[in-house]
Amino acid sequence: MALSLEAEMVLKIGSGIFWTLTYILIIRRGSVDKTYGMPIVALCANIAWEFIFAFVHPHQPPQLYVDIIWFLFDCVIVYQALHFGKTALKGFLPGRYFYPAFVLSLILSVALILGITYEFQDWYGRFAAFGQNLMMSVMFVTMLLRRNDVSGQSIYIALFKMIGTILPSILFYSFFPTSFLLNTLYIAIVIFDVIYLVLLYNKHKKMGINPWKRFW
Repeated sequence: MALSLEAEMVLKIGSGIFWTLTYILIIRRGSVDKTYGMPIVALCANIAWEFIFAFVHPHQPPQLYVDIIWFLFDCVIVYQALHFGKTALKGFLPGRYFYPAFVLSLILSVALILGITYEFQDWYGRFAAFGQNLMMSVMFVTMLLRRNDVSGQSIYIALFKMIGTILPSILFYSFFPTSFLLNTLYIAIVIFDVIYLVLLYNKHKKMGINPWKRFW
């Protein structure tokens, strides 16, 4: 399924816009709710991928510019995670282990993403990106279930994240339509994103909150 250069550019820019909106809303909700809005292990993988493909093995523009913008936004989310994480995880992870666990997660994320990149000669970063995206989708579900509330989360974050992932899924499907691994990842991500959307919507309603009015 060959796409025109214009269609490829639209998908790339569209993904960049929707993920950037996702980051902005995560930061906003984290600031308002005094918590972090992205699961910590997923956050470590995310910022590791962005650092690697912005500065170590940089993508070509315009993706490079998007990577740098995402990295900067993720730095703010990392700050929120370090600031609020110990309290948010109280009862789940002893406070004295929080910072060592965060550093270990970050180091392992960098090592694993570099390992996948070199092992598969994947200079697009596609296998690492969609693999960690699936992990993120699963962890958003587990974060919601563990917190049992909607702190740091919103229906718009969930929607923008899903759209921001569907767009590059279409793009990479056009490049590698026969990749069983990538096709499995695309489908699995959408499944868990839909599960998260439904659970998050129901949790809002159960708490007496209109999910569509909780944008900013």
